[in-house]
Amino acid sequence: MTDPFDALASPPRRRVLELLFEKEQTSGELVEVIHAQFGISQSAVSQHLAVLREAGLVSVRKDGNRRVYSLDATPLTAIDAWLDTFRPNWEHSLSALETEVARGKRKRRLEEDPPQNALRVETK
Repeated sequence: MTDPFDALASPPRRRVLELLFEKEQTSGELVEVIHAQFGISQSAVSQHLAVLREAGLVSVRKDGNRRVYSLDATPLTAIDAWLDTFRPNWEHSLSALETEVARGKRKRRLEEDPPQNALRVETK
């Protein structure tokens, strides 16, 4: 079985998951989008779909002669749980970054348009 982290390492595979998050899709629909966005062949898309199936991230069912893919988020919950150990650190960092961005915006705004009641020093 493929590790979900390994499966998520590929941009085309992540895009497939995004598409399946929106709705179930046939293999033909997925091939069309992935080929247009990444320029890869039908067989390469099929290989990506196989990796996603092996990782448990997608399931497939037959509908006549078509294969219909859907997202299986179960492995994503395990990834999310692993990421939880890191969230406190990056949330703190993002909060600090947000504060610094706000300070910079305020400083630029004050430099561009100083308040009307600011003290002005006249030079003679």
